[in-house]
Amino acid sequence: MSTYTAAFTVEAPIEAVAEFHRDTRALKKLSPPPMVVQLHRVDPMAEGSVSEFTLWLGPIPIHWRAVHSQVGPTGFTDTQERGPLAFWRHTHRFLALTDGETQVQDRIEYQYHAGIKGILSRLLFSKPGLTALFTYRKWATRRALEEKS
Repeated sequence: MSTYTAAFTVEAPIEAVAEFHRDTRALKKLSPPPMVVQLHRVDPMAEGSVSEFTLWLGPIPIHWRAVHSQVGPTGFTDTQERGPLAFWRHTHRFLALTDGETQVQDRIEYQYHAGIKGILSRLLFSKPGLTALFTYRKWATRRALEEKS
């Protein structure tokens, strides 16, 4: 099992950060080009809520179904029920540093499929790929929340 962690601060209160991440449109806002997200089902964030979507990387569709748990005012976890990896659990945590500054913490536990089935996921969800994704997410989160201030 591999683990990836990332953290950054955003100049926004924890309530605004949590609200931004609970928004059913958040995945689209947090996905970098050239990745295109096609949402099929996105339940409002709650314990047991489901998100079903396709990530398009050019002509390559990556189908995903995630279930949310540990949903609360300081974060949530999404666990892949169906998707490109053998296992994926992403824990989002929000920590108030001050009234107007929040740290966003991400922890991903993941495992690739064996053999040829895991080749694409090894390329897309490698540490460099995840670093690029979360660098974009940091920028997108700050842009969305700090512009409102």
